[in-house]
Amino acid sequence: MKILVLSDSHKDIPSLRIALTSNSDAGAVIFLGDGVDDLDKFEDLLKNKLRIAVKGNCDSFFSPYPLKTVEKLQDTYIYCTHGHSEHVKYGLEELRERASQAGAKIALFGHTHIPYTDYKDGLYLLNPGSVRQNSCGIIEISEKGILCYTKPIVLKN
Repeated sequence: MKILVLSDSHKDIPSLRIALTSNSDAGAVIFLGDGVDDLDKFEDLLKNKLRIAVKGNCDSFFSPYPLKTVEKLQDTYIYCTHGHSEHVKYGLEELRERASQAGAKIALFGHTHIPYTDYKDGLYLLNPGSVRQNSCGIIEISEKGILCYTKPIVLKN
C-alpha cells in the first residue's frame, strides 16, 4: 500500500493539486493539518482513496477533524498529529513517547515545515515538510516491510 502524506498547505491549492495528481497511485492520503479544509476542494481526486486528516494550530478551532489519531493500515498502527501539541519544534521525544504508548510503528507530524525521516527503536518518524514549500511524504507498506521517505512536489509550468 502506498500512502501520500501531506501537511501545511496553508491555502496553496495549486501545489496541493499537483501533489495529489502526481501521486494518484496512492491508496490513502493522510493530511497533517494547517490547511486541512483545502482537501475539500479535491473530492474528485480523493473519492476512491482512504482519507485521514488531523487539524493543526492554524486550522479552525471548530474544525471537525481531531488533533491526533491512531490509524491501522495494513496491520500497521500509524500515529498522526500536526505536532504542535507534542511540541515538535523543541524536540521529538514527546512525539516518540506518545506514538510508542499508542503502539504505533510510524509517527507522522508536520508543523515545522521541514522534511524529516528517522528510524529508532522500532519507530519510524516522518514529517512530509510543507506542501506550500513543495514537499510531501510517502509511506510504502508491503510484506517486505515499511519504507518512509520525503520527496519534492514537482511544479509544472
